[in-house]
Amino acid sequence: MGLLHGNFVGFRTRNLTLRLVPIAAYILVAVFAYFLGAIPTGYLVANAKGIDIRSVGSGNIGATNAMRVLGKPLGIFVLLMDALKGFAAAALVLNCYPAMSGAWPAIFPADASGRFSLAVIAGLCAVLGHNYTCWLKFKGGKGIATTAGVYFALAPLSVSIALGIWILLFVTTRYVSIASLAAAMALPTAVWLTQSSLLLGIVTTLLGALAIFKHLSNIQRLLAGTENRINFKKGKSAA
Repeated sequence: MGLLHGNFVGFRTRNLTLRLVPIAAYILVAVFAYFLGAIPTGYLVANAKGIDIRSVGSGNIGATNAMRVLGKPLGIFVLLMDALKGFAAAALVLNCYPAMSGAWPAIFPADASGRFSLAVIAGLCAVLGHNYTCWLKFKGGKGIATTAGVYFALAPLSVSIALGIWILLFVTTRYVSIASLAAAMALPTAVWLTQSSLLLGIVTTLLGALAIFKHLSNIQRLLAGTENRINFKKGKSAA
């Protein structure tokens, strides 16, 4: 009886450990990705120029408002850095998992079958960090550039389709908001059609819905006819 009891306890302990190990990995990755995404690039660049970007233009810290307030070069820099945050969060998990497994095998098992799932969670948390940065009282950007960066690491074909739609609508309408809303709907559709990961499909759908939610004020201005367009000749941007 004692031997059977000991084996039962040992089995339960091993089972609990197997369940806790992925949980610890997900928590560590989620926290890391959130704080990476939470770096308020637009705010920091504007602050270096003596401007509080939250008090000018649309008040958004994202690349569109940065371009309007700071000019094209700095606006493009903010755009690239915001995208890089998302790309780095997902790509680091995908590429560094073997090293993490070697350094902390108790947390990151050698079996890397969950590596892609961890990268998806990292991408999600990076976007949440950008949209709700703890450094600015949880008020951040709209997540379009950061989401694009995530998907260039996880699903480059899907995001390329969405980017193509964004460019087409941006050039034809000159509304960043219309292009972004269309891309927010196109990306989940492309992921469901081209990817086999259920988790990625669900997360992408949630991120698309979040992007649309973050654009509610733009939708209201579009309906009212007061949304600003990009002026290609003068190089000014709005919204």
